[in-house]
Amino acid sequence: MRTYQQHPSSFRDPSGFVFESAGKLYRQINLSYARHYESLMSSGLYHLLTTQGWMISHQEVESDTNASSARFKTIMPQFIPFITYPYEWIFEQLQDAALLTLKVMKTAMDHNMILKDATPYNIQFVGAQAVFIDTLSFENYDELQPWIAYRQFCETFYFPLLVEQYTGLEIHKVFAAYPEGIDASTTASLLPGKARFNIGNWLHVYLSASFSGKERQSKIEFNRRKLERIMQDLHQRITSLKPRTKSKSHWKNYYAESILNNKYLSHKQEVISGLLRKIDPHSAIDLGCNEGIFSKMLAKSVSMVVAVDSDAPSVSNLYSEAKKDRLNIIPLCVDLANPPGDAGFYNSERKSFTNRISFDLVLALALVHHLCIGKNLPLEKVADFLSLTRRWLIIEYVPPGDEKVLELARNKPALLDDYTEDTFLRSFQRYFTVTDEQAIRGSERKLFLLDKK
Repeated sequence: MRTYQQHPSSFRDPSGFVFESAGKLYRQINLSYARHYESLMSSGLYHLLTTQGWMISHQEVESDTNASSARFKTIMPQFIPFITYPYEWIFEQLQDAALLTLKVMKTAMDHNMILKDATPYNIQFVGAQAVFIDTLSFENYDELQPWIAYRQFCETFYFPLLVEQYTGLEIHKVFAAYPEGIDASTTASLLPGKARFNIGNWLHVYLSASFSGKERQSKIEFNRRKLERIMQDLHQRITSLKPRTKSKSHWKNYYAESILNNKYLSHKQEVISGLLRKIDPHSAIDLGCNEGIFSKMLAKSVSMVVAVDSDAPSVSNLYSEAKKDRLNIIPLCVDLANPPGDAGFYNSERKSFTNRISFDLVLALALVHHLCIGKNLPLEKVADFLSLTRRWLIIEYVPPGDEKVLELARNKPALLDDYTEDTFLRSFQRYFTVTDEQAIRGSERKLFLLDKK
């Protein structure tokens, strides 16, 4: 019998668990979930959800890894190449995840099943397309019972979206503070007074908050039609929500409104295109992706691209474009000077952002000076961080006399003393070998191709 290791994020659901064996991920389905799983498979629900691309597929496999008497079946789920979390998403990603959850729920009801939970942690992104990943979320539907996951759906989807729309507090920051969602009472306290004039807010927020911690005196009768009306109302309201911060981008016209002219940008694209042909990576992460110009270049030849920036409006624009054009780019909103750490129970359910970076290529263009001068990080620490690449690093050196560096150093000029090309190269040569170096025309900047030692 082969050994297996239960995945640290998979222990809360009594219906089964995810485990790893011989480098592959599997999911055990317990006997307690057998009748629900059989309904999922025999009703046509699984076939419809997977053929539409709304849910990941799986294969049933014979397993010699677990002799547990609780085992009913073992499945091998479709592989998700990069796992993300809501505290790395922008408004539109959570909005799409919410609408997908409602779509899956409605489809399940059409097949006499229902979702027993409704959380963004059941959603992942393949490129810019949201996909449902929790095969064990479905149960047989009793239309006389209310939707048990309604409260969770509101707290983890609807309420965070409302908070950003009304207050401008961005989604990734909401989930950093409230990783399991915001309850109705807290949401009501965060929303401004004008939110009370919206009937939807009264129904889903203020009415729920008024019942918080109280026992209801009478049992509410429920039926399918009531639940369908609730879902339709949620769908319409979530669809109509808009992020408040979308126009406040730090990077709008970044290249146009500086000395960084068209000659600089076109030559930079030319050089990077040549370097990509030289190394031919299969996966890449673009750190500090700005408006996504180079993420989109990567997507033309690299099978999986993750694009990261701390500027939510820039990430939002890139996400909209990637979704429209079905680009293989996963845009994320992460502050690289303060990335998400290990999280969940015992800090083991969700890996830190840095522990998930495993790419053939890391792209770090016009990034280092923001970390070293803007965030006061030593070059040695930045080099250590970027050495997380599996193999290649394409990095841009922006000299201390550059307009953007001088702007960052205006109130802390002492930081420029250790920010030189010599210290830059010395720091990175601890981890890398320099295989190519090219000056970028129209600037004093340089591009380096580094190969990990």
